[in-house]
Amino acid sequence: MDQTLQVRQAAADLVDAFASNDTARYFACFSEDATFLFHTLPHPLLSRRAYEDLWAQWQADGFAVLDCASSNAHVSLQGDLAIFMHDVATRIRVAEQEQALNERETIVFRLQGERWLACHEHLSVASCA
Repeated sequence: MDQTLQVRQAAADLVDAFASNDTARYFACFSEDATFLFHTLPHPLLSRRAYEDLWAQWQADGFAVLDCASSNAHVSLQGDLAIFMHDVATRIRVAEQEQALNERETIVFRLQGERWLACHEHLSVASCA
């Protein structure tokens, strides 16, 4: 399988784990030193552990992912790094209320051995144009 297809598969695995609300499988898609920049937070998360801790707090407060669909994907290979950009339509539940989110996301993958792991994720609001 060529590297572009490998990155697309790694991204599909990550999105599927997220959409399935499968915490262990989702976080296994990230390197331990991964960083996260989400428009919903006042500051970046500087490690996978920081995100896992926040995720656990969200779940304790009733958070769950109900669905997530990726579209308009693009992959740019940069040596041992790959930049994956896509649009994401997500349905979540917070406490008892469902929300639909339309966002744009960039995930940077790094080749580690034979596996592409996400090492940075940047999530932003999709434009209203």
